[in-house]
Amino acid sequence: MGVPLLHIRHQGPVLSAMGRVILSGLKGDAAHTTGAEGDTLRDRVPARDQRLVDDYIRWAGGDPRAWRGLLPPHLFPQWGFPLMGRTLEGSPYPLTKVVNGGCSIEIKQPLLSKRPLDLSARLASVDDDGHRAVLNQELITRNAGGEEAIVATVYGVVPLKKREGAKKPRALVPADAREIAWLRLGPREGLSFACLTGDFNPIHWLPPYAKAAGFGRTILHGFGTLAKTMEAMNRVLWANDVHRLQRIDVRFTRPLRLPARVGVYVKEDGVFVGDAPGAPAYLTGTFNTRKGESV
Repeated sequence: MGVPLLHIRHQGPVLSAMGRVILSGLKGDAAHTTGAEGDTLRDRVPARDQRLVDDYIRWAGGDPRAWRGLLPPHLFPQWGFPLMGRTLEGSPYPLTKVVNGGCSIEIKQPLLSKRPLDLSARLASVDDDGHRAVLNQELITRNAGGEEAIVATVYGVVPLKKREGAKKPRALVPADAREIAWLRLGPREGLSFACLTGDFNPIHWLPPYAKAAGFGRTILHGFGTLAKTMEAMNRVLWANDVHRLQRIDVRFTRPLRLPARVGVYVKEDGVFVGDAPGAPAYLTGTFNTRKGESV
């Protein structure tokens, strides 16, 4: 699909939140090495624009008909980032350096579309070893009736001090993993995802900026990789039964430079994105289905 520029008009809250986080991060003190749990913040947001939702699902490789009346859980950054950003305001860490380390999504019940969403967010914990701080943010999305539908935890990693010694081994796609899909990613995938979600970090859509930041080319958002991975799983493993997945927990282990052609692989309860079995992985994770169904 083409770049959905018309959806930028829906992204004001996300853009404002990102701006506040950047301003707050510029005041952060990288020498500060302690963190504490934050207060729970709450908000109610209007129903999502259905055309945006349908275009997002198509971009991710899904079928809007399979999601009729529902919101895909992997769209949570679009409605959740404004409140999640507030949990980081006043942080002592340099938030301009934060990278997306991964996330988990627990799907407790279907999330209804065309209805307001009740949100609660908090900085659940901070893991700071002096070399890097991991900021674990929790977002709970409830249907308008108050029932918990989605619990998402985002792992933001802030580098503080270069670690000496041997580097950690690269995460790999298992050599015996099963290929379930190929993702063909064009050079403007990052811009499309930004228009659909409001995450306009320039490393994802401005080539000169991405090159200056050391990536060489633009890179796909981690949440974009996750969305395409989850829709590939829905499509191939469960014949578009979007109710099968119960939980997924992933790490973004390597920048995915655009354009690219990468595979989605599974092995038992593991899921991976990479160039080939045995090759370095861009995403690694585990997942559970309902009632113990196997894949």
